[in-house]
Amino acid sequence: MSAADVQLMELDERALVDACLAGRAGAFDLIVERHRRPVYQLCYRFVGNHEDASDLSQDVFLRAFRGLRRFKGQSSLATWLYRIAVNVSLNKVSAKTPLVQTGDPIDEQQFVDDRQESASERLLRQERGVRVRKAIAQLPRKQRLTLVLRMFHEMSHQEIADVLGSSVGAVKANFFHAMNNLKRMLADG
Repeated sequence: MSAADVQLMELDERALVDACLAGRAGAFDLIVERHRRPVYQLCYRFVGNHEDASDLSQDVFLRAFRGLRRFKGQSSLATWLYRIAVNVSLNKVSAKTPLVQTGDPIDEQQFVDDRQESASERLLRQERGVRVRKAIAQLPRKQRLTLVLRMFHEMSHQEIADVLGSSVGAVKANFFHAMNNLKRMLADG
């Protein structure tokens, strides 16, 4: 690794954007490397399969590269990329067609220690996961967005408001309603 590469890796987000705009080799690649996984995960939560999520992620970074001059730095680079990812994902998934994720949950094995779990317990857990994903897919769009960003991406209410171009109060209300609707749907099923 060259000294220039090390210098580039030490840049904060704003300086990295400036380096990209100045045409510095490798700067945008570093932005992609830093944000690839969370952008991909967000896209996956909308489309429910790895191939479409990968395509959407590429589209997000292509749009970000083309629009980098419009990044004003009023929010973090991650927030700006999330906003692009939400828009790209919503364009892919019609608001009228609820998202139904029936594939493998993303990174499931990362969070579950199944060494002590019997086959029947594992099957029940997987079935519950499918039910939860289907219920989330049936939530109204704003509630679904808020829930996904809060629960799966652990964003604060303020960060979600920044991504969605909304107020913190509206985000809190959408999250509250999403949780209540989710509880109701899961209790009915």
